[in-house]
Amino acid sequence: MKHILASIIVLFILTSCNKTVKMEAVTSKEKAPFVWEGANVYFLLTDRFNNGDASNDVNFERTEQASKLRGFEGGDLKGVTQKIKDGYFTDLGINAIWMTPIVEQIHGGTDEGTGLTYGYHGYWTRDWTAIDPNFGTKADLHELVETAHKNGIRILLDAVINHTGPVTDKDPVWPEDWVRTGPQCSYDNYEHTVACTLVKNLPDLKTENNNSVDLPPLLTQKWKDEGRYDEEIAELDAFFERTGHPRAPRFYIMKWLTDYITEYGIDGYRVDTVKHTEEYVWQEYKAECDYAFAEYKKQNPEKVLDDNRFYLVGEVYNYGISNGKAFDFGDRKVNYFDNAFEALINFEAKWNLGQRPMEQVFKRYSDVLNGDLKGYGVLNYLTSHDDGQPFDANRKKCFETATKLLLCPGASQVYYGDELARPLVIENTVGDATLRSFMNWNDYENNTETQSILKHWQKLGRFRANHPAIGAGVHNMILETPYLFTRSFEKGDFKDVVMVGLNYPEGEKTIDVSGVFSNGAKIRDAYSGVLSEVINGEISIKSSDSVLLLEQI
Repeated sequence: MKHILASIIVLFILTSCNKTVKMEAVTSKEKAPFVWEGANVYFLLTDRFNNGDASNDVNFERTEQASKLRGFEGGDLKGVTQKIKDGYFTDLGINAIWMTPIVEQIHGGTDEGTGLTYGYHGYWTRDWTAIDPNFGTKADLHELVETAHKNGIRILLDAVINHTGPVTDKDPVWPEDWVRTGPQCSYDNYEHTVACTLVKNLPDLKTENNNSVDLPPLLTQKWKDEGRYDEEIAELDAFFERTGHPRAPRFYIMKWLTDYITEYGIDGYRVDTVKHTEEYVWQEYKAECDYAFAEYKKQNPEKVLDDNRFYLVGEVYNYGISNGKAFDFGDRKVNYFDNAFEALINFEAKWNLGQRPMEQVFKRYSDVLNGDLKGYGVLNYLTSHDDGQPFDANRKKCFETATKLLLCPGASQVYYGDELARPLVIENTVGDATLRSFMNWNDYENNTETQSILKHWQKLGRFRANHPAIGAGVHNMILETPYLFTRSFEKGDFKDVVMVGLNYPEGEKTIDVSGVFSNGAKIRDAYSGVLSEVINGEISIKSSDSVLLLEQI
């Protein structure tokens, strides 16, 4: 179901058979436009979300026992598709899904001080042109994207152009005109962040190289063995002839990554390790992504969702909204927005929302997003796959996490399991593995406390998805105590205005809505489902909730 503006009557049903939380909706009125600036993005590790096909759990003889949560666990594309069909994401108000990379990973495992690790996370590429069979097939990806689009959900894949996978006994190093194997980054200036390897044994692609290079022998032989060498070479020849780019390492990879746009119709890329690659690379990449997206729309007019641009959101590690457009390396400031990224991940949101009053954060974010960053966006998160200091590591503030994240200006990134209080502290794990346990579907089905948390996330998530004003609008506080504010958004002829109240007492609540809603207007509290009418500039809502999500119907 696509992003409906108002008159949504929500009914939560706790089914008697398995106690899972479901949600039905009755809708009317005009549809709200989807805007990336206010998107509600669900981020999942493809291998850790849902196992839809147990037959693909082991490939390439990856059978050696890995360290705790450092091997493949069985999650795949079919598992994600299954949950889209079940309505799990729609019930949660999710309108975009970002998955970790699904390209073929290194075949071997490596131990760099964390125990034996396989490329379950997707960031250790062996072949950009192939989907790793642990994640599924081309047919699986086609079905996932098509199913998502039918349900009004965009799909973001994850792009890695900075490095290949580690070297193992099964995975040779790429040629030296493709990669460097040292020095290791010290991160104390621009050069020591870009022209170096992120960590030991993670070969760094020479993205600065403008010289033509031959294909790595590994890929040449692999493609011949698979019977697709001639086809791949013909496509590369056509790409380089069209673009005029030299056959340099970065342009090969851009070609391979943009193929997922023209073949599958994905809606965007989250881009990995952005600040570790020259900034002009991302401008070149954006141009190729835009071309591929336009080609896809031209070739598949019946599949075009809307006129939104192709979405690129970058991971510039430690970038925060307070930086505006510029990221400071100490010796150099770089603007990654103009002619490159539509948005950057906001690494400071968890600190801001943890240490400052909500009003201070909401007002500041609204001012920046409607000021210096107008036309661009940020992606806020409170939990992530590689941030060892999440907002709520012990899952003691699950309701607060949802309230602060989903009501914050900007796009929101829900990390898989945030809504189910999936544990983030796992015994006998090393490093970021503790953040990456398999999705706790048993709690979803059987734990009443988990179901209560999920309801809260669903109500807020649906409200955010139905009202672009929440993420992309202008914030204005009405009352400090209890906390009451408005968000307003305009795009063309579409206008969206909502009011949000927090920390209200249980029982009867009288709210002054004058100047926001007109006398006689029918107002619904999307949190409780209670309807009211504006009389003398006021409405009355009787509920046991402390949250008010007010919309005109």
